[in-house]
Amino acid sequence: MCATVTSIGLKGMEGYRVNVEVMSFVGTDSIRIVGLPDAAVKESRERIIAAFRSLELSLSGQKVIINLSPSEQKKSGPMFDLAMAISMLVSLHELNVEIPPNTAFIGALSLDGAIVPVVGMLPAVLAAKKLTIQTLYMPYDETFPILEFSDLKIIFVSSLKQVIDHLSGRGLGVPVIFPKNNVERYEMKSLTNFEQVMGNKNSKRALEVAAAGGHHVLMTGPPGCGKSMLAESFPSILPALTKQAQLEVISLYQLSGITCPDTRFPPFRNPHHSASAISIIGGGTYPKPGEISLAHQGVLFLDEMAEFPKKLLDMLRQPFENGKITISRTHATISYPAEFTLIAAMNPCPCGYAGSNTHYCTCTKKQVISYKNKISGPLQDRFDIHLSLRPVVFSEDLNREESSEIVRDRVEEARKRQYNRYEKEICNSRVTYDVLLQTSPLTVVQQRKLQHLSARKNWSSRTQIKIIRLARTISDLNGSPAITDQSIEEAIKLNGVKYRC
Repeated sequence: MCATVTSIGLKGMEGYRVNVEVMSFVGTDSIRIVGLPDAAVKESRERIIAAFRSLELSLSGQKVIINLSPSEQKKSGPMFDLAMAISMLVSLHELNVEIPPNTAFIGALSLDGAIVPVVGMLPAVLAAKKLTIQTLYMPYDETFPILEFSDLKIIFVSSLKQVIDHLSGRGLGVPVIFPKNNVERYEMKSLTNFEQVMGNKNSKRALEVAAAGGHHVLMTGPPGCGKSMLAESFPSILPALTKQAQLEVISLYQLSGITCPDTRFPPFRNPHHSASAISIIGGGTYPKPGEISLAHQGVLFLDEMAEFPKKLLDMLRQPFENGKITISRTHATISYPAEFTLIAAMNPCPCGYAGSNTHYCTCTKKQVISYKNKISGPLQDRFDIHLSLRPVVFSEDLNREESSEIVRDRVEEARKRQYNRYEKEICNSRVTYDVLLQTSPLTVVQQRKLQHLSARKNWSSRTQIKIIRLARTISDLNGSPAITDQSIEEAIKLNGVKYRC
């Protein structure tokens, strides 16, 4: 008899429907899996045989062929174990029920028949929702977030026997106990607070603008001027992640095999400059997410940016523009989301003290030029904000610093204005230029002023667009419905362009 059961396959973060087709007939005892399975899928045969024996089910005298359709798509991982086992039971008449195509099964089998979690279950759940699956059987994982979907019923099971009993109308047996969904306020106890950063008033203002509009920042300054501390405090002024953003972040961490941090906070990734291109961009024989994807919806901090290989830095240009990274390998071509805010820091020269009034720079002019050329022009042009920091001069005014909570409230208000204006959750830095100008047109005087300055200063088109984007964000922070002249002047300064009228 031929039986078909639905499961979910993954290609990066994207899921697709897999039809597990099983044909059993009298013949030599064997199980053959076809449909481009990898080694982990082929090993499912032994796990299924052991699980059947634990239920006292015999495969004696049966030849079983399992086809994972679509056959041209490569299948990987043990996620299809449960679906293959259920389809075999139906084909062998051990389970006399009709399973509808909108019911799916995911999970790996243990030798004793237990169903255990596997890597990538959360992306598979999100894919099942998009594929209009109505019922999903899966193992429970205590690290999972609370999943509540109105159009997808999730049934958590712990053993193959539980699945059989439930499909046969005998209930789940021992109920699974779920943790309570404790809604906690977005606290910043584990993050560096803005009030701990002394001085740097202008730099804090620039980071507030960056947080409000999702703009990338390049900080240059000598050692000890506060670059790292500013970057580490930056996540504390970002709004809390939405439920959808949390699910995306957890999915990426699951696919990479890394323990996910507190998902209420935007992720903060700080790779060392000795990290390989694969670890930062992502890849491998079977491509996994890299640091830029793990920073999705959060912050990627590149300290000592000039120490990173130039080729690696130029690879960041595509995610800068698209908010995703596409990795092509022999086995597959996979795309991962990478919508992050990049905070980069570097010294002005190899020794770090070029232009300093307190230390003598030992670098030659050639060394300084060579050091700065490690950051290519096209990459520098993609930074919205350029900051030149100096050591802080301590005074009594340093005791009056704003906390992250106060700054974050202003950032959240600015983002609400953007979401309402664009009618979706997108910031000024990522909205298309046509929509930006359509919703916030410049006045004739402002257009002429920018055109005049562009001609005088030889600004690129990208620089002009970034100034307009920054001006729109500054106006949002100030509560202005239109782009103001003052916001344009501040945007020019933040972009690192010397402005003289």
